[in-house]
Formats: sequence, C-alpha cells, structure tokens
Amino acid sequence: MSRVAVIGAGAVGCYYGARLAEAGHDVHFLLRSTYDAVERGGLHVESIDGDIHLKRPSIARTAAEIGPADWVVCALKATAMDDARELIAPCVGPQTSILALMNGLGIEDQFAQWFPETPIFAGLGFTCINRGADGRIHHIDYGPVTVAHLGDEPAEVERAFALWADAKVEVPTAPSLLAARWQKLCWNVPFNGLTVTGGGITTDIVMDDPELRGAAEGLMRELCAAGNVDLEAHGSDARLDADAVVESMMTRTEAMAAYRPSTMIDFVEGREMEVDAIFEAPLRRASELSVPTPLLAMITGQMRILGRRAG
Repeated sequence: MSRVAVIGAGAVGCYYGARLAEAGHDVHFLLRSTYDAVERGGLHVESIDGDIHLKRPSIARTAAEIGPADWVVCALKATAMDDARELIAPCVGPQTSILALMNGLGIEDQFAQWFPETPIFAGLGFTCINRGADGRIHHIDYGPVTVAHLGDEPAEVERAFALWADAKVEVPTAPSLLAARWQKLCWNVPFNGLTVTGGGITTDIVMDDPELRGAAEGLMRELCAAGNVDLEAHGSDARLDADAVVESMMTRTEAMAAYRPSTMIDFVEGREMEVDAIFEAPLRRASELSVPTPLLAMITGQMRILGRRAG
C-alpha cells in the first residue's frame, strides 16, 4: 500500500482520498477550512457507490506535518495554483509521484517545471461531487478518473492505474495526456460556462433548452478542432473524434442528475472562478494555432467579465 498526501482536500480531494483510504492506502489529508469539523466528527462521504465514514482520518493543517509521500494527489482549484508549489513541496521526496486531479490546460507542465525530477500524472474526473455542511461530501453521480502520464509512457500510466486497483473507482487510462485534457475541456467549458452565464442554472436546464444545448455542442466541436491542431503541433498521432465526443458528453450529461458544476457554485457564492485554466488557456492555445473558435471566444469573454464582478 502507498502513502498518499491529498493536497486540496475539498469535495473532490476528500472523495477520492476517502476511496483510497477505504482501499487500504495510508492517506493524509491537508485540510484548512474544514479541519475542526473533520477532527470532531470524522470524514463523511455520502455516495451512490456506497457511503464512507472515516472516523479518525489522518489530517493536517500544513503539508510539513504530512511529510514525503509516495503519491501526492493535488486536487486544488486551479485558482490556487500560486500556492500549489509551496503546499506540495514538503510532501515531495525521491520516490514521490504527483497526480494532478485538477481542471485546466497546461497544469502538468507547470508541475514539471517546479518538480523536474518527479513523475507527473493527470487525473481527470468525470463526476458530480459537492461539499455540504461540516465538510460532508455528497457524491451524486458518476465518478471515473482517467489517468495519464506527462510523457505518455505506458508503463508509467499502468503504475498510476495500480494505485487505484482496490478502490471503488473506475479508472480508465489515456495514452495521450494532451488528448485527455482537451476531451475533458469538452465538458468543462460548455457546462461550467453555460450554467454560469445562464445565471446560476443546473446542467439539466442546459440540456432541456434547445439553444443552450446547441451552444454546448458547438463549443465541444470547436474544442475538438483546436485540440486536434494542438495534438498535431505537439507531434502526437492522437485525435479527437468530434462526433463521438459530442455524443458521449451529451448522453452522459442527459442521464446525469441535475447538477451544479463547481464553477457555477463559485459564481453564485461570489468566489473566484477557474476562468483562466478552463477558458482562457484553451482560447490562447487556439489563437496561437490560428484555429477559429468564435463560441469559445464569446463565452470566455462573458466569463471574464462575470469573474471580475465576482471579484
């Protein structure tokens, strides 16, 4: 079993960390706002895949209290990237690997600059998870985490997969990290964006409105086009099949319970949104590659303005 440090133990970090602890790993959670609540009552996860109650989880207020780990699972919001290096560094030793369970494009490249001797992985969750009162975690629907390696080494991908072998988590593997990141954006951009620009609506409203649904599909197609040019520019043979991506994303979202994406929750609660990582980064890359993305440009501009108002 592995020693795991969960940095960014919000809804996503606590859920997947709890699943790893349930599987027998030695999991340590870096907690800030919910430390006292978890210390008093433990970590509670209410999940469609079976509830978890860790009565006495290993929790810490600082990463230095945790120390070096075999795996660092970084589940910070992309808005906390300025703090990520300082938070992760005390947990990185000679045998450490880092799994970025975060949204956005270029996240792993940043980690590789900070920790050049450390294997870097992506964890791309497709799930509906929110945090309730006193740090309780509500896992509403889905839950797979796709793992990929910065460098696309198959043996390294298998090593990341092995971490989850006994956990109640579906773990597909991706041969191309960059393709997986663009594919994840095909859900994050339309559904985080449209639920915010729609005024704080849930995913089912997007799916039931013909204009919003059409906008979601159009955004996915633009992202696939930009992603494929980016993959070609990086010398990768991987490609996104736009028709297959649209069908998969729309089918899964249609079957999903009414959901409040994390960016929408941040918007309605007046917190900083992950605008740069989810929207600005792919738009910059599309612009650099001269790929026309008018819908992406429009929703990014709207998110930029709304983000300023929230701030």
